[in-house]
Amino acid sequence: MQRKIMKFKPNYLLLIVFMFLIQPLCSQSYSPAKENLEARKWFADAKFGLFIHWGVYSVLGDGEWVMQLQNISIPEYEKLPTFFNPVNYNAAEWVKMAKDAGMKYICITTRHHDGFSMFDTELTDYNIVKSSPYKKDILKELAVACEKEGIKLFFYYSLLDWHNDDYYPRGSTGNGIAGRKDGNWEKYIAFMKGQLTELLTNYGEIGGIWFDGDWDKKEADWHYDEIYQLIHRLQPQCLIGNNHHEAIKPGEDFQMFEKDLPGRSTQKFASKAEDIGSLPKEVCETINGSWGFNLQDRHHKSDKELIQYLIKAAGYGTNLLLNVGPMPNGKIQEEHVKSLEKIGDWLAVYGETIYGSEGGILAPSEDLVSTQKGKKLYVHLLNPKENWFLPGFNTKIENMTFFKSRAKVKYQFTDFGLLFSTPAREQDEIDTIIEITLK
Repeated sequence: MQRKIMKFKPNYLLLIVFMFLIQPLCSQSYSPAKENLEARKWFADAKFGLFIHWGVYSVLGDGEWVMQLQNISIPEYEKLPTFFNPVNYNAAEWVKMAKDAGMKYICITTRHHDGFSMFDTELTDYNIVKSSPYKKDILKELAVACEKEGIKLFFYYSLLDWHNDDYYPRGSTGNGIAGRKDGNWEKYIAFMKGQLTELLTNYGEIGGIWFDGDWDKKEADWHYDEIYQLIHRLQPQCLIGNNHHEAIKPGEDFQMFEKDLPGRSTQKFASKAEDIGSLPKEVCETINGSWGFNLQDRHHKSDKELIQYLIKAAGYGTNLLLNVGPMPNGKIQEEHVKSLEKIGDWLAVYGETIYGSEGGILAPSEDLVSTQKGKKLYVHLLNPKENWFLPGFNTKIENMTFFKSRAKVKYQFTDFGLLFSTPAREQDEIDTIIEITLK
């Protein structure tokens, strides 16, 4: 059976060609607009966001890479949308859950590597409105709910596509998927430009575009200069991030780290420490071990692990984008909901030490991190014990108290640093916070 669903609509093909022709033919230096600089400041202060990996892959309950991992052919995979009918999806509930958890923004997958569009696009019929029984645009509902609650909306967009014939030549993944044909790379670039134009004109003000998949074809000409200029022209405040695991490229507005704190380089694809730039930063992580819904994933992180990861992220000067993978019926796993409730409870008490902070003057370690707002230094002690020593700390102190009880901390300076104690009654299993007012 011939596949026809990827053909462009005639009226949009003309629009895409026109857009392509008016793009500058050479790269230009990027000078962010005033709105963009303000958005960067907001982003750096936000500290906590919700990542949502959701698509037709959730039907199989084996994560978002199931098409490649099981080498599901194009004709076979195209049956999945007919089973995708998330009748329990409630955008208002999702946004309220995120807001109650203390999250300031949501980033949702609009199109993942399987090439299925989770929005009403005119560029292909392979989308939730035209190819699923649900027949509704989930992004429209989410955009309305986010605006109502004051939550910024970001869009994840995959550069990689295992379904579109024009994603050609192939990259390093998806090569075992049967039914893929040859195509035209320039048409694929035009396709992406057209979809990005839709995303930035049909859903109100967008906080940012979160690109992924560059690593599949490292030597490809992704036309970033044209794509980034298109985004900034349509919505100047819209922040651009790209999960390419390299140093920042011209036109990007924040730097992201996948499952890794900046400079840690524990993942095989992680950026090297010397590649860390000065732009706002974000680390993304999962609640269990999967991004997309995985029925058998039992590796659920504890409340302590998740809260401490948020604290560590702030100590490293980066946001935490924490992921949920909704089920095919539109509900979010109860375990994930409960975890987010616990984080929200913690932030309701201690959020002052996280939101709007920068990484503090104390270098992060396994035992502690520090966050800072001007002369206020918050020392987060992550492993309870009575006696602490901060080597090399010789900054003058005006006041030193336990954040929760406001009791005075007993401390003394030595020739080598600062000594202080935390009595058992002041210790917290998750995070004992010391507030220091510097002179």
